[in-house]
Amino acid sequence: MKKDLFTPYDLKGLHIKNRIVMAPMCQYSVTAKDGKPNEWHYVHYLSRAIGGTGLIIMEMTDIHPDGRITDGDLGIWSDEHIPAFARIMDGVHAHGAKIGIQIAHAGRKAEDAEVPVAPSAIPFPGASYKMPRALTTSEVQEIVQQFAQAARRAVKAGVDTIELHGAHGYLIHQFQSPLTNQRDDEYGQDLARFGVEVIQAVKKEMPADMPLIFRISAVEYADGGYDIDHAIKLSKAYQAVGVDAFHVSSGGEGLAGQRKPGNHPGYQVPFARQFREALQVPVIAVGMLEDPALAQSVIGNEDADMVAIARGLLRDPYWATHAAVALKSEPTSIPKPYIRAY
Repeated sequence: MKKDLFTPYDLKGLHIKNRIVMAPMCQYSVTAKDGKPNEWHYVHYLSRAIGGTGLIIMEMTDIHPDGRITDGDLGIWSDEHIPAFARIMDGVHAHGAKIGIQIAHAGRKAEDAEVPVAPSAIPFPGASYKMPRALTTSEVQEIVQQFAQAARRAVKAGVDTIELHGAHGYLIHQFQSPLTNQRDDEYGQDLARFGVEVIQAVKKEMPADMPLIFRISAVEYADGGYDIDHAIKLSKAYQAVGVDAFHVSSGGEGLAGQRKPGNHPGYQVPFARQFREALQVPVIAVGMLEDPALAQSVIGNEDADMVAIARGLLRDPYWATHAAVALKSEPTSIPKPYIRAY
């Protein structure tokens, strides 16, 4: 069967009308009071649903106030957060899209925390970052439960899927990298252990047919950073305890070394393909894929099962509809009041 960008896709029990994913992107400049989404977030996400996006993944939403990158970011550390998220979920569903939340903790990249926490007391490069405090073993176990409670709240708010952020140098990534995890307890002896425990705890809070997505950095660009073989080994452990799809990105761990990240359309697609082949698991490709023909080729060549659009969807809430026009596919989700424009 021929597959293209507008072929529907079933991810576990989740039916998605096309292969287009809105990648999670923080809205830093908009202050989310006490981590709660506000009117900006409501309009921001609903406009992408109206514009035809199949699956929207809400921005990095943190499990603790000091787990945010900045104090303007979203959080879901309290039941008081649920109604504001539920309003967005209901609105997005009303316009035919599916929606998930990316749950995370920034770890040593928490810029506004008085004292950030991390697997080991190693600061993130850059003058604006503080020296983190190494977590005790019992504190690590508490954070695992904070992830679980965040997942419970997300489910109660009405999400269709949950994505765990294990990429870009945030806390889960910090535990799985030998650059940032120099512990001598069980969480240092097994670099996958923290991620595995988070996955297990989160899965207990999710309906059986709801997919769990894991975003991972396939490689690290800092000197001494891990390569894709390490990422695939980690991901096999994560898959074994319940990850249903991987959102494959790269970098974010610190200053680039001899190996530099690409800066051209599709530069991360080979990583997604390697994950798909090695794990036989659904993957989302990301990274400068906003040219509709390129996005189409990623699906048509079976490099990935879904394509995440990031800045392209910041520039154009109707990217999906405009991609359908450009590819001469029939747009299936044009709102009735707008049909005469097409």
